Formats: sequence, structure tokens, C-alpha cells
Amino acid sequence: MSEQVNTPQEGELVVVTVKNVKQNGVYVDFDEYPGIEGFIFIGEIASGWVKNIRAFVRDGQRLICKVMRTKKDGSSIELSLKSVSEERRRDRLQEWKNEQRSLQLLKVLGEKVGWSESERDSTGEDLASAFGTLYSSFEEAAMNESSIIDAGFEGDWISEFVEMAIENIIPPFVEIKGSLNLSINVENGVEVIRSALLSAEEYTSEKDEVSVMCFYDGAPEYRIVLKAPDFKTAEDLWIEVTKLIVSVMEENGGQATSYRD
Repeated sequence: MSEQVNTPQEGELVVVTVKNVKQNGVYVDFDEYPGIEGFIFIGEIASGWVKNIRAFVRDGQRLICKVMRTKKDGSSIELSLKSVSEERRRDRLQEWKNEQRSLQLLKVLGEKVGWSESERDSTGEDLASAFGTLYSSFEEAAMNESSIIDAGFEGDWISEFVEMAIENIIPPFVEIKGSLNLSINVENGVEVIRSALLSAEEYTSEKDEVSVMCFYDGAPEYRIVLKAPDFKTAEDLWIEVTKLIVSVMEENGGQATSYRD
């Protein structure tokens, strides 16, 4: 979307609602640009000859269209329905639905923490700016509980936000992080530590839904990042791999402690 003026840009995929079906085309309202009207010429409804427009669209129907031409003042916007593939239509509609859902969640959050309407809108804009979309901020919070704080946000509302995200958003994966303190005083100590960390990463090599990555932060500190489809799986994975690392270290005369970030 254009951030300079409240009108869509040429080439943008937009969400519209059919307002009036005519013989030569369809008038639509923009769901994301209140007060703006667009028009789909009959030749842009579908590929091939369109005998009856109402066989393809109906009043009140929500469509995904491509902006073909627009005047600078936004007074005239020509759209194409046939230029949008089924896959792109589905993805764009889901994106719109996600954003509508996140706006509703933000409204509920605002009521819980006592925000004014302007405070709610301002926070939503800041979150969208930091994460790309408002929905992405909820999704990131559901995947990584510290993501909102990591992005520079402060306030008591964050814990409520994270809780709401975890309860309402199904992310592609969740992520938890932790640290390891590994120490060993033997000749091949470096190899022992390396073996311990590799054992953790290889533990998940045959499990498609989870992953473990270990990083060196400066001896004796190491960082561990786990990804899983949900927090329960991630927490169980954390317990399993840290036990494995501790076991390898202690079996070779070393010491290991782990703690969650």
C-alpha cells in the first residue's frame, strides 16, 4: 500500500467488495481504502468472452483484484480480476483475513489494558512498522516470547500481548532460546565440547518438525536456539537436548549447565 497517499498503487493486489454490477463492468469498494471506488471493465472480469457478468461476480462478493491504472488523486481506479491467479488470490485473501483478525485482537488488548483509541491505533502502527504487518507482530510473539521486547517495545501491555498471541495465533513454528555454560579441563576439551553440541543438533536430524542450532558466544558460553511446531514440543525438546549435552560433557570429565533466556 502507498504510505504517501491513502490510495492503492498500480500493480497492487487489493481486497474489494462488489457494490454494483453493470452490463459493461463492476463497481467495487476498497476494503482497505475507505471511501475509494474502483471499476472492473467486462474485459477484465475473466479470460475469454464474458456473456453475463453475474455468472462471475455478485453484489456483496469480496474479490482480489489487481490495480491496472489509477489517477494521482485516486478519483479513478481501474482493476482487473482475471489478472490474479487462484494461488495469489488465496494468499492475498488470507493475508487480509489475518490482518483483520489482528486488528480485532488489538482492540481486545486495548480494552484489557485501558488504552484510548488513539493509543491503540498508535501502538498498532508502531508494531506494523516494526514487523511489516500487525499480524506479523502477533505471529512473531507467538513464535518467540521475547520478540516484542527485542524490537524495542516497552510496557506492562507486552505480557498481555504475548499471552494473547500464543492463545490465538497458530504460527508456522515457535522458537525458544537458551544458554549453555560448558567447561572441561582435558587435552581434547575442545573436541568434547564440539561433540556435545553436535549431539544436540544431530538429535533432531531425522525429525522434520524440529531443529536445534548451537552457537559460540565466547568460552565458556554457548547459545542454543530450538524451533518446533508448538511450545509444548519446544519445551520437551529443550529438556531432552540439554540433558544430552550435559551427559556428553560429564562422561568426558567436563561440566555443563543450561538456562533459558
